[in-house]
Amino acid sequence: MGWALNIVAAGAAWACAAGLAAAQPPDQANVQARLAQVAGSYAPDNAFMGAVLVARGDQVLLDKGYGQADLAWGLPNAPDVKFRIGSITKQFTAALVLMLRDEGKLSLADPVGRYLPDAPKAWDKVTLADLLGQTSGIPDFTADKRFHEWAMSPRASAELLAFFEPLPLTFEPGAKFSYSNSNYEVLGAVIEKVSGKSYADLLSERILKPLGMNDTGLDADDLILAKRAQGYRRGKDGLVQARSESLTVPWAAGAMYSTTGDLLRWQRGLYSGKLLSAASLAAMTTAGKGDYGLGLLVIQHDGQRVIWHNGGIEGFHAFLAYAPDRQVTVAVLSNIDNGLPDVVGTQLLDVALGRPVFLAGEQAGAPIAAAELARFEGVYPLAPEISVVVAREGDHLVMKGPTRASVLVYEGLRNGHPTFAAPALQLDAEFVPGPPASVILHQGLMNDTVLRK
Repeated sequence: MGWALNIVAAGAAWACAAGLAAAQPPDQANVQARLAQVAGSYAPDNAFMGAVLVARGDQVLLDKGYGQADLAWGLPNAPDVKFRIGSITKQFTAALVLMLRDEGKLSLADPVGRYLPDAPKAWDKVTLADLLGQTSGIPDFTADKRFHEWAMSPRASAELLAFFEPLPLTFEPGAKFSYSNSNYEVLGAVIEKVSGKSYADLLSERILKPLGMNDTGLDADDLILAKRAQGYRRGKDGLVQARSESLTVPWAAGAMYSTTGDLLRWQRGLYSGKLLSAASLAAMTTAGKGDYGLGLLVIQHDGQRVIWHNGGIEGFHAFLAYAPDRQVTVAVLSNIDNGLPDVVGTQLLDVALGRPVFLAGEQAGAPIAAAELARFEGVYPLAPEISVVVAREGDHLVMKGPTRASVLVYEGLRNGHPTFAAPALQLDAEFVPGPPASVILHQGLMNDTVLRK
């Protein structure tokens, strides 16, 4: 199912690259040129189609569309084109719950049954905080084998909950993190019960209108939007239009649409304190289990605190990140259903933070003696019968994956370990001495894969 948090499993993909040398104070003109170069490098042959925005403080550094919003009509992507944003919806849902908390209308410590009295007995210990932080134990209904066919038809919110209410909890509430779209469907029902308004109306009234987000809303099956991007997926012979489930199904967990400009308005409104009390904003942006806050992931990325989330829904993928210490926002919206926006978004974030980013064909890097390269050579198992091979070729290293290879560009030390960029594989490789020796493949903002010799 497309609107779950996109976590790349080992062996499933080669994902994000990130620079890792110590950040230098960025020169704005150089940064803007490099941002444009990085984003543009993914546009040929419609490898990436979408819109990209990078801002630092009050300054927008990049704001551009790439490829086509609608292939049939030849409508180009642009900053004002509207894209579905999948699970980025969750931070809006979390904000609405926290607004109601700030007004004294609910408590995060309350069990869900206080607001939904017909909730199953198995949920007696599930609190609103568990739902927000993805620690409830309620299984993700999008993983159910019945889901795809069932989701093609319009569903009322009560039907959404009824689909997974009979399922047993997968663990004791609060015990651990497990990402589940079901949690945010339940929160949508709580919001409606407590406010007495529909989720869509409260979203518009409390967030979208006050922040001037005129190109954002809750999508619907019959909603006609000007400048709407059509969603695509890769087929055998190229891009084909993606078929979506009914938009009534992702609802409070993943049914919103937006533009890059409106997402910048959202970031500025949220982090400036226009919407939430200081206590609620702190709760939302404090990492809990699984580095999850409330509707957001909160991580340390090479020494910088980064608050982010991505989202996917059939035909679309979105990435939204904020580095509060530098006031950097990166929004990448795509109308192709793949993880490339995470790659593009992480690289743009690194450029804006002053970190080096290497693209395919770029081999300049930090100095390292050719004689030192032999110690990194080896075969690193990735999966049964699949390995990553690191070998020296002349005065450089090459990493060979299951389907592609890349020259390794030395970047310096990360966590005290020699680290190389693999531009053609879109990842970084951190070599850790043994025994056994290992390499950590850094794949974007949260996907690290450890391979041991």
